[in-house]
Amino acid sequence: MFKSFFGNRKWWAWSLGGSLIILLATWYRVELDVQINQWFGEFYDTIQQVLKKPNSMTFPDFMKLLLKFAQIAGISMIVAVLGDFFGRHYIFRWREAMTEYYQSHWEKVRHIEGSSQRIQEDTMRFAKIMETLGVSFLQAILTLIAFLPLLWELSKQVTQMPWIGHVDHALVYLALLFSLAGTVILAVVGIKLPGLEFNNQKVEAAYRKELVLGEDRIDRAQPPVLKDLFEDIRKNNYRLYWHYMYFDLARWSYLQFAVIVPYIALAPSLLMGLLTLGTLQQIVRAFNKVQDSFQFLVQSWTTIVELLSIYKRLKGFEQQIRG
Repeated sequence: MFKSFFGNRKWWAWSLGGSLIILLATWYRVELDVQINQWFGEFYDTIQQVLKKPNSMTFPDFMKLLLKFAQIAGISMIVAVLGDFFGRHYIFRWREAMTEYYQSHWEKVRHIEGSSQRIQEDTMRFAKIMETLGVSFLQAILTLIAFLPLLWELSKQVTQMPWIGHVDHALVYLALLFSLAGTVILAVVGIKLPGLEFNNQKVEAAYRKELVLGEDRIDRAQPPVLKDLFEDIRKNNYRLYWHYMYFDLARWSYLQFAVIVPYIALAPSLLMGLLTLGTLQQIVRAFNKVQDSFQFLVQSWTTIVELLSIYKRLKGFEQQIRG
């Protein structure tokens, strides 16, 4: 899965060079996000001053302020579009490298159930999910590097925490502990999902294989056999739906509560009038960025579950190749 792309000189231009380009593009997008966060602080402080002193700002000056945001957002949009375009080519090259490797050992693995699916579909899904998760994880790390010092500095203005009192740099610790608690809780709640996804792939592959064989052989894909195979699919999917239901309930409850956590933490300082509107926006945005980075596993858990099921299938495939 990895060696065929990153360990093969043929693909180094894409695997190593492409990874570097994705790293630089992601870093630049994070830097632009920091600039947008600073702009929000300036913008809302300006709004607060204008509300205190009407007509203290001209319309052209107000438009210049908005134009500054448009410039940053426009650059960010272009980088995002070009990055996604390059990323699609990147993941296809990864898929191509895996496909070439598996095809070269076709005689060893053609007897494995669902072998055609593993080469055609699983390689495609694995490469795509790895690119998506990889960029998300990279962005989470770079966001932490950029926003954690900013939140650390902004936390100096928050002198009191509800029910606790004074804690130096409290917002940083709150973001870390709240995210860690959510990750642990959801990991426990969703512990059965990877195995169920893996089983789902197995029963789907068995059903698909019988249908394919039935295209060429009249004695295959008979109604009773297909009925039994589809019954396995139905049972596994219903079981999967049930486990996803209570997992989604826990996940969305946590994420919705996370929206108001920074406002609860800032309430004492806000009610004492220690924060301006611009500073409040900067703190909330920085807190959310740091919290989202810490919550990478929480936000990506369903994708990780799917990746684990594909990984288990391809791992078994490669074990057969190595003999």
